[in-house]
Amino acid sequence: MLPMFAVLALVACDTSDGDSTTDGDMAEDGDASDGDASDGDMTDGDTTDGDMTDGDTPDGDMTDGDTTDGDTTDGDTTDGDTTDGDVPKDPDTAEKAMIDRFSEAAGTLMVRTPENGLPGPNQPIDFDQGPFITKGLGPSGEKVEYYNFDVMSRTPAPIFALFREGEDMPVEGQLNIVDVIPGDAGYNDFWNVQKVAVPADYVANTVTSLTEIQEKGFDIEGTDIVVNCPIVPEGSTATKRFGDGDTGLTRGWYKGKVVSYFNFVEKDLMLDGGQTPVSDIYVTFNINPDPENPASGPASGFVTEEGSDQTHNVVQTIPTDAPYSPLWDVNIYDNADFAEVMNITDALDAALLVEGAALVNCPIVIVTPAR
Repeated sequence: MLPMFAVLALVACDTSDGDSTTDGDMAEDGDASDGDASDGDMTDGDTTDGDMTDGDTPDGDMTDGDTTDGDTTDGDTTDGDTTDGDVPKDPDTAEKAMIDRFSEAAGTLMVRTPENGLPGPNQPIDFDQGPFITKGLGPSGEKVEYYNFDVMSRTPAPIFALFREGEDMPVEGQLNIVDVIPGDAGYNDFWNVQKVAVPADYVANTVTSLTEIQEKGFDIEGTDIVVNCPIVPEGSTATKRFGDGDTGLTRGWYKGKVVSYFNFVEKDLMLDGGQTPVSDIYVTFNINPDPENPASGPASGFVTEEGSDQTHNVVQTIPTDAPYSPLWDVNIYDNADFAEVMNITDALDAALLVEGAALVNCPIVIVTPAR
């Protein structure tokens, strides 16, 4: 029998529903966003394995014939029929949630302004373009690239995966369920997987919200598994992964509506004292942080090599290291030391200006060995 982490990881990468998206686990409730912020790029993020997927979805299937044409209960509908959640929803035709990662409620370092032109609500985001991807350095001078998904807290939100009684694999075709999206209190890109026990005759996608899970009295079993699944607008792209991770989007349920999210599985993540693990990153900006100067720090951008977008931001760990996490604890060093900082030893020797400036989700997707 596969260990539970492996089971969840396999399901997370499944694309059996025939769509270009896969559906993955997510969770609800959880604090998000701590750390200092201002406009500009900054990043560090933790990553996780064990994302989940929806697979095949029932299209208009009914359960036990309990449907009445035109009846409505609790707003759940399938081809006009609804029966208090007893009729499965079709993810292909269900309403989609509105996603805006750059609103004032959702963003910290990345908040949309007329000047920066960040994508609007529900507009697809190309994370392969600046300011969403950064070139940095590994602990031994490796060249690394990582995505920037903004400030997150160490408190993961819960994501709910459904298992039929007596079965070891999640319900085939069932999308995982979350209760928060960007902008909601408690949203986090990092999710703590929760196992939900459903009856043996449960039909996939009959339940599409945490409220329904609670109303039906299904047992919920916590796990130590953490997954890195940023919720993004449908059509968003982030084509780089460390290893052979799936680059497509996964679908999930949020209060009866469909959401899409990325899966970053470069490293298995487990709770550390009930929280998402962290690793250090050392960064420097064109203008050293100054509380009296709003154009300093992140707003001024990272220092880069002349004629290049290569920074000397140094990560403490890479995905092949045991303590790696894509949730980075940001330390800021003096830009006067930029030229001398080429690895973690150099970074530790540089003049430190700010320790623990923010926690950021920045999964590493490329590592090139140092020459």
